[in-house]
Amino acid sequence: MSTAKKLGIVVAVDGSAASNAAVTWAARDAAMRNVPLTVAHAVVTPTASWPPMPYPDSLAVRLEDDGKEAIMHAIKTADGAMPAGHKVDIGRQLVFSTPAVALTKMSDEAEMIVVGSSGRGLLARGVVGSVSSTAVRQASCPVAVIRDEDPPDAGAPVLVGVDGSPASELATAIAFDEASRRGVDLVALHAWSDVAVSDLAESDWVALEGEAERRLAESLAGWQERYPDVTVVRLVVRDRPARQLVERADTAQLVVVGSHGRGGLTGMLLGSVSNAVLHSVQVPVIVARPSSPPR
Repeated sequence: MSTAKKLGIVVAVDGSAASNAAVTWAARDAAMRNVPLTVAHAVVTPTASWPPMPYPDSLAVRLEDDGKEAIMHAIKTADGAMPAGHKVDIGRQLVFSTPAVALTKMSDEAEMIVVGSSGRGLLARGVVGSVSSTAVRQASCPVAVIRDEDPPDAGAPVLVGVDGSPASELATAIAFDEASRRGVDLVALHAWSDVAVSDLAESDWVALEGEAERRLAESLAGWQERYPDVTVVRLVVRDRPARQLVERADTAQLVVVGSHGRGGLTGMLLGSVSNAVLHSVQVPVIVARPSSPPR
């Protein structure tokens, strides 16, 4: 799925453990894709306090130096995470901005934005909340959120939520590409969570389930032809999408969801679902984003 954007994969860094985990994951993904890796740090000055307070030039210098140190540490971590025979170029971006704004701007020239699930200092106040949520809502490329946890099982499958919406189609494309590059299976999950469906008699559900399975197979057929090396496990379940994705994430190495979806019986990729997944699972999550989101 490479689009040859000049920044390649952009990872936000601040020197924290969560940042290190994000750098390691991003470096390996960049190496798999054979695209550049860009490590980025936003220098945030404390001008947003109320009432506004002046700050000495020495503080700005220290914050800039801290940013440079975080970048150098990230470059060393990234180089060590890449396989010896698959090194890619590592660039750097030190910007004077808030992390959310900086990452949103850089997403125009990035194949993917990668952030940790938590951070420290001024960056920490955003990585968990505003930074990741803003990137998921506004980035012009997919956004990966990485937990500060042990690396997932490299042989585990990729899990993707499917509901037939355009966001779901993009998520499916990303999931097939990631599964193929990793040499693992792909689990495609479609969940029916509408109250009316839950109230159906078992015999009616069996018929409905069969139709859903047929449609799911049809929606995946083209991708299976494009990626014949990927073994696909199709699942249709009668449950809330978020709960099923969270539960099944325990046996996956990566979860891919859309940033939005469509309502009714096919609400797999609504914002609430992707938010629930981002806040609940321990493995990396990629949120699919369109290349040209509304501004």
